[in-house]
Amino acid sequence: MIEAPSPHAFAAMALTVIVFYMFVRNRISIEIVSLLAIAIIAVGLYFYPMPHTQQTDGLALAFSGFGHYALITICALMVMGRGLVVTGALEPAARFLGRIFKINLQLGLLLSLLIAFALSMGVNNTPVLVLLIPIFVTLAAKGAMPASKTLMPLNASSLLGGLATTIGTSTNILVVAIAIDLGMQPMGVFHFTPIVLLASLVALPYIWLVMPRMMKDNTPTKAEEERWFVTRLRVPPGSNLIGKHFDEVVGMLPEDFRFEERPDGPFAAGQKLKVAGTHDALEDAVRVLQGQIAPGWVVDSVQREAQEHGADINVVEMVVTADSRLIGRTLATSGIADRYGVGVLGIHTPDRPLRYDDPELLHGEKRLAEGDVLLVMGLAHTLNDFAQSDSLLQLEGAREVPRRSKALLAATIMGVSVGFASVGLVPIAIASLGGAILMFLTGCVKFDRVGRALSAQVIVLVAASIAIGRFVLDSGAAGWLGESLALGLQYLPPAGVLMAIMIFVTILTNFASNATAATVGTPIAFAIATELGLPQEPLILAVLFGCNLCYATPIAYQTNMLIMAEGNYQFGDYVKTGVPLVLIMVTTLSFLLVTTYDM
Repeated sequence: MIEAPSPHAFAAMALTVIVFYMFVRNRISIEIVSLLAIAIIAVGLYFYPMPHTQQTDGLALAFSGFGHYALITICALMVMGRGLVVTGALEPAARFLGRIFKINLQLGLLLSLLIAFALSMGVNNTPVLVLLIPIFVTLAAKGAMPASKTLMPLNASSLLGGLATTIGTSTNILVVAIAIDLGMQPMGVFHFTPIVLLASLVALPYIWLVMPRMMKDNTPTKAEEERWFVTRLRVPPGSNLIGKHFDEVVGMLPEDFRFEERPDGPFAAGQKLKVAGTHDALEDAVRVLQGQIAPGWVVDSVQREAQEHGADINVVEMVVTADSRLIGRTLATSGIADRYGVGVLGIHTPDRPLRYDDPELLHGEKRLAEGDVLLVMGLAHTLNDFAQSDSLLQLEGAREVPRRSKALLAATIMGVSVGFASVGLVPIAIASLGGAILMFLTGCVKFDRVGRALSAQVIVLVAASIAIGRFVLDSGAAGWLGESLALGLQYLPPAGVLMAIMIFVTILTNFASNATAATVGTPIAFAIATELGLPQEPLILAVLFGCNLCYATPIAYQTNMLIMAEGNYQFGDYVKTGVPLVLIMVTTLSFLLVTTYDM
């Protein structure tokens, strides 16, 4: 007869259930619930310490998550991902996938899932997700599928690929190492790959076709229709336009861009043509056509000043107010570039947001009026001087111009970090931290902008999950649950034993951590196999598979945390999409293990 759990073990199990319930209900923010959980553990263990511990040991346990290597790893990976975004290093990959998504959204998503799956088989799935997340955030911003509908399936596919080999995740390596220490024969890299590939044929259709439909579009709603700006497209020497006719280039242009006038013959160097488009479309068109929408000397001046000051170039929208000296002037007569060192990239007229057929606009210089919106490029301090001196109102949503000169450097840092971690030269924690430091030292990420790369919600959630996991393990709650499981399994058939172990480890990995599940589950499975006279390998594989079925909560695995902020996910989103996938995988993998090992 098994003994009742200790008071601390009971408290750990009760706290886990209560915190999970509060996360799912979403009545209180995740940050507040996480901090409350940490506070309860700290206060509880201070006044009622566990046996053979001091009061301060409880405080160390409660706050251990904030200094844990897992949290440092996640923050460092976020910083490196930020470096890839702000330098534009991932734009070529994003453009390639963007072309696939334009052909067919479902085809693009399927190709992406297969890429994530294949890469995760040979490379730890954490760096795979770090590389892919910024690409899909960029694609979402450019009008492909919303990030909330792609990142969750992408994460699930990478976890599925990581399950397929012994080196796919650090958890697989841990389970195999523990099993070998207990006396089991070593497993090769692809020892159980056929089983996982067969299970993937069942799981991938759900991930591809069903999971995105279960997710709502979490993209923040825009307060108003996106503005169109009128500007001049300049054809510099070396442009793709030179020598081509209008019909040859029109198919290369983004949807939200158009020529307001077309040349009579082929494009020639030095031409200036009126064009209109959204901010994003203007950027894309300039890149594709190798043109300019501001005088070359202004762009060179801004870039030169940015290099001298080590500052970022920003693009911001400014509204002309009633007190502005610009009213009634044209850009040519305003002297904006000479006075302030900024460049006006385009003009939006509010009362004509989509049509620009005003003769003054098409055949002359637009005279600025109250309410016009200017798209202005410059450094932060020059933009502020311009706005204050000429009575302009800066709108929210300023963007940084990608530091493309450092794109190759950022990609190299990320590639080396991922490579070192993938081949096992250094742990992912060391590789990611080293990569983040190099991003700072080389200027790919500015240290004062690091807050933009990190998510406070993710940080406190990771810290709380680590504290709860340690409390569950150290209090004896995990061991008590394992003993209870072993006691009941003697009455089940072999197939039932195998499924029960996988479900137990799956629950443990989603509520505590996969490391805890591996540490607790592997010895239990080995002992049960010995006691019941069952083959050890399928039961150990049941533990390994269960440790990787961490789809149902964001705290179960670090990649779940990485997508949380970018996809704007709630705790309940993981439960809603993850639980069906867990059931599919448990059922399929249990059946395949039983048939493979003839149990």
